[in-house]
Amino acid sequence: MRYATLMGAQLLVGAAAIFARYALGGAGPVAVTYLRLGIAAAIVVAVALVRSGSRKWLDRRRETMLALAGVALAVHFAGWIASLEFTSIAIATLLVSTSPIFIGIYEAITRRRAPGLSFMLAIASGGAGLILVVMQHAAPAPIPDHAILGAFLATLGAIGMSVYLTIVGSVRSDLDTLAIIARTYSWAAIVLAVLALVIHENPPPFADRSAWFGIIAMALISQLLGHTAMNVSLHWFTPATIGFSTLLEPVIAAALAAVIFHEGLAGTTLVGAVLLFVAIALAIRSQAQERGQESQRYFSILP
Repeated sequence: MRYATLMGAQLLVGAAAIFARYALGGAGPVAVTYLRLGIAAAIVVAVALVRSGSRKWLDRRRETMLALAGVALAVHFAGWIASLEFTSIAIATLLVSTSPIFIGIYEAITRRRAPGLSFMLAIASGGAGLILVVMQHAAPAPIPDHAILGAFLATLGAIGMSVYLTIVGSVRSDLDTLAIIARTYSWAAIVLAVLALVIHENPPPFADRSAWFGIIAMALISQLLGHTAMNVSLHWFTPATIGFSTLLEPVIAAALAAVIFHEGLAGTTLVGAVLLFVAIALAIRSQAQERGQESQRYFSILP
């Protein structure tokens, strides 16, 4: 069940790249993203209001932490989408998928313990696999001569996702998923709506059925089901492991594009996909080893 939830989350989130192709034909990227999050947030808030356990106010600390997680989610989406204007899809995809590295660095600092061998091998395998997957889709940026800015924005998107997963992982011990996503999706939607207002990005016309199909599909499938399943997976997996699982999103997007849009799927993509699966397996193994070590330390202090 736990592995099916984790992999299903990445399949649904990876499909967002396909839906975005329709949505971006009628509106700017920030407008598309705040509508995606806004629709999903409206649904989960409505459900939370019906469920008495999810509509209660939390203590100030956790409300603040979840608000910050929502802001981090907005940074992830805004940074990633904005980077596509200034650098190639390949570089942007590569950099925005580096969240496991930042999570690993944070955990190493807070735990004062260097990452284990399995984690380091997962980083190496995941990096090699990701390069093989994304580099075949290299294309010039719409706005040239700003590659450094594009790289910075994509990396900012990766940091945003790592902060989001870390915060949610730290506060979700006694909270249900609905209470968490009702807050984080809402805060992210608000931040992006304000940003869209500032940069004058409007929603697509109601007559643009293709764009609205893409937006609604992203909201219901990729956000409401995919990202929510990712939050559920934090019950069983560490933020670092969830971060590694997101490396599959470029593979899923490439495979769906090959089926739907008849785009070529190079052999290097298949090799890269294998390496990414290896990276995820190593990350799960690293998590299991850490839990085993923690159990040993616990029993060693018992009388």
